[in-house]
Amino acid sequence: MAHPYVSQLRFARSELERCLEGTSPEDAVRRIKPMNCLSWIVGHLANQEHRYWVQWAQDKNIALGLDDLVGHSRPPSTPSWDEMWAACRRVTTSADDYLDNLQPGTLSVTLQPGDRPAQGVGRLILRNIYHYWFHLGEAHSMRQMLGHRDLPQFVGDLSTVDI
Repeated sequence: MAHPYVSQLRFARSELERCLEGTSPEDAVRRIKPMNCLSWIVGHLANQEHRYWVQWAQDKNIALGLDDLVGHSRPPSTPSWDEMWAACRRVTTSADDYLDNLQPGTLSVTLQPGDRPAQGVGRLILRNIYHYWFHLGEAHSMRQMLGHRDLPQFVGDLSTVDI
């Protein structure tokens, strides 16, 4: 069974998918300034998971160029919807190789990200979860501004989440 934090991260991922279900590739790259577009959000969240759980935790780089395209403080961009989802799936599959093996004692272990201050795994998971929820709210708002209808109205089914 996955650590409860990991279960919560997976739930946040599933809520992003639920929020964006039915979005066309054309709408996914439309920017409502000053925000980025929906495809950017998908890539941006994948980029954080890539940094934490693939690069820092496993010392691998499977998403070359993703940080340049959708990283923190990068200029606005409108990346391909399909390419961002493909990157997201690749990254989260690799991230899960690490996350599936977390034990309670592992949460206090720090990751050494080069020149940045080391942070505990538990704190990084929480930061990752909260980052998803931040952009989920933004994505819901953007979809409403794009005129999308029948959007999710509340948090999804928590009965599947191990806690």
